[in-house]
Amino acid sequence: MSIKEELLKKISERTLKTGVIGLGYVGLPLAVEKAKAGFKTVGFDIQAEKVRLVNEGRNYIGDVVDSDLESLVASGMLRATADFDFVADMDFLAICVPTPLDAHQQPDVSYVRASAEAVAPRLKRGTMVVLESTTYPGTTEELLKPLLEKGSGLKCGEDFYLGFSPERVDPGNLIYKTKNTPKVVGALGRDASECISALYRAVLDSEVFVASSPAVAEMEKILENTYRNVNIGLINELAMLCERMGIDIWEVIEAAKTKPYGFQAFYPGPGLGGHCIPLDPYYLSWKAREYGFHTSMIESSMMINDRMPEYCVGRASRILNRQKKPLNGSRILVLGVAYKQDIDDFRESPAIRVIEKLLETGAEVEYYDPYVKSFKYRGLEMMSLEELSEDALESADLVMLTCAHTKVDYSFVQKHAKAVFDTKNAMKNISPRDNIEVL
Repeated sequence: MSIKEELLKKISERTLKTGVIGLGYVGLPLAVEKAKAGFKTVGFDIQAEKVRLVNEGRNYIGDVVDSDLESLVASGMLRATADFDFVADMDFLAICVPTPLDAHQQPDVSYVRASAEAVAPRLKRGTMVVLESTTYPGTTEELLKPLLEKGSGLKCGEDFYLGFSPERVDPGNLIYKTKNTPKVVGALGRDASECISALYRAVLDSEVFVASSPAVAEMEKILENTYRNVNIGLINELAMLCERMGIDIWEVIEAAKTKPYGFQAFYPGPGLGGHCIPLDPYYLSWKAREYGFHTSMIESSMMINDRMPEYCVGRASRILNRQKKPLNGSRILVLGVAYKQDIDDFRESPAIRVIEKLLETGAEVEYYDPYVKSFKYRGLEMMSLEELSEDALESADLVMLTCAHTKVDYSFVQKHAKAVFDTKNAMKNISPRDNIEVL
């Protein structure tokens, strides 16, 4: 029996053993869905705390149902480990590790490289390996393939299958989760494409689009988030222009939304956060330079979005000036440090950059976030107020709303705050509005 036939048989019979490397926002939900689909799954993470929590059936990711994790661990369908030796028993491996930017805003694929180097000597013949981490086009074939072949002595396409399937995770999305979000697969060779896509079809209740190569799938993921970055950059620039012109950008957007074709609404804010949109365009622009190509429009949008925290602090200063108060020494209460509403994820959060810049000016800053009780990020460490009290609001010279959590009572904020700078238009239905200024 060929490798392809054996793998397809295992998928059909649910005897395929699957592994997930990296148990974060992408990896843990994927591991849970594989186990729920009837595939015995092992999750790997270098963080002992995550391994312990999973093996105790204790969830730490918002998009995972607590009871699902608990029952899967109890039944033996899912377990976690910090020992890479588990790889030797796997038929399928998904690599879901971070791909951040380094200090020079260039791709840091060290986690992908380290994972490949650990997997390679343990890789058995007949295994499928799929990279899900967002990265630049060419990573799978130029980086992953040589590392796996050299370390294992196996040949890609003959002894093992290799592909790329970009994660599509939107923390806090109430409609689209791992299970029902369409998947893209790009693999090296027809047999690899068929087997890898068959596994995802067996796990997910969604379409699986098979791309002609890993590079197409890698570029597709970059396109998704660069598209959003560019359009958000456009609307942020228009927001700054509209403020100078005395025009309400939020009303402009509502008016434009009445067009039933050719327009998709994007909204301004204090910047971009999360694990993809602020980072992916840098991966593309970095790779483009290898081909002597300058991504001018993309880089312009990145610069606009990157300067939004500074712009918001400038607006805050002007609001305080109208009260005859300098930003230096003023008490600022920041509402929300998560990068989007109703989640606890603060990766690349623009709210934290706003806090950093406020502190640089000499402002006294506190924050309240019902989801993020504390954070330590880029050398800054803070704890949230336990509650949003009258005293906290009334003692602040300015309240800056940087994340529109629905758990916050904005009428209460308006009632007790001296002045509010709402960067998310979360208070659009609150009146009176004499003390509210909107981005």
